[in-house]
Amino acid sequence: MRYKLERAVAIRAAIKATALCRDVQAGIKSAERITKADSSPVTVADFGSQAIVNLEIKEAFPDDQIMAEEDSSALRSSERLRFEVVSRVCRFIKDISEDEVLTAIDYGKFTGCSRGRYWAVDPIDGTKGFLRGEQYAVAIGLIENGKVVVGVLGCPNLALDFMDESSEKGSLLVAVQDQGAYMRAYTSEREREIRVSRVKDPAKARFTESYESAHSSHHRSARIAELLAIKKAPLRMDSQCKYAVVARGEVTIYLRLSVRADYQEKVWDHAAGSIIVQEAGGMITDSNGRALDFSAGRQLSNNQSIIATNGAIHEAVLAALIKTAASG
Repeated sequence: MRYKLERAVAIRAAIKATALCRDVQAGIKSAERITKADSSPVTVADFGSQAIVNLEIKEAFPDDQIMAEEDSSALRSSERLRFEVVSRVCRFIKDISEDEVLTAIDYGKFTGCSRGRYWAVDPIDGTKGFLRGEQYAVAIGLIENGKVVVGVLGCPNLALDFMDESSEKGSLLVAVQDQGAYMRAYTSEREREIRVSRVKDPAKARFTESYESAHSSHHRSARIAELLAIKKAPLRMDSQCKYAVVARGEVTIYLRLSVRADYQEKVWDHAAGSIIVQEAGGMITDSNGRALDFSAGRQLSNNQSIIATNGAIHEAVLAALIKTAASG
């Protein structure tokens, strides 16, 4: 089976990183977070998770490059924050030095390539959801020649059945190119195959979008829903957990609609989730119907907005999206 080792390493890395994230989330303090230049928050869990994932990848594949969201500059200028991060990582990796932790975080500075392979890592996708105690994901994708070939999403707060309040929390999703998409609980190694919704009538669909209106245009999503005669309220949540609920068939559409014409999506925000939806039988394109291009650097600069569906209603969603653009 192709990518057997890569799949296993990504799962192991996600589980270890998630353990650190859960440990931090259980009692996070204001002193364990900072605000980046783009006004987005980052916590000790973001840095610690990235260190763990990068170390796992480099141990198994020392020659592979890694593209990850964070770097160690903020830690190098803050003794307090640096101490917190290193202390957290040491709980999960014994006998690791401060310098080794910082170096591990900075393995993620790769800028991308159109040929060859690299890993795309989001140590905590949905940091605001993480801070609220809601949905977030540890996202790991392997990209070869501009296409995602392995994807793992660790979703610690996502129930195995989102529609069942009594369902166990903690979903780990994994997909490999041409090998299907699977899900397991954190408490078990038993996997089950997942498939997208069979809905063919757009009016019977439900869609998901970002919790934050600054991340995706809620107004335009509402207009698309109106055009498709969708009556169900949107499911709003943070992170690539949105890809997870599409892949599992709990919703049919994920809309990520740019709020600014110059905004470019980041590779690590979509790599893992996109292949999981595709391998579950779904479809993902940009607003022009083009496949996502992971070969153009750290951003999806050749794509604008993102639509993921079960495939059956993809053309209808794209047509509605075009109408909203034409009407302003």
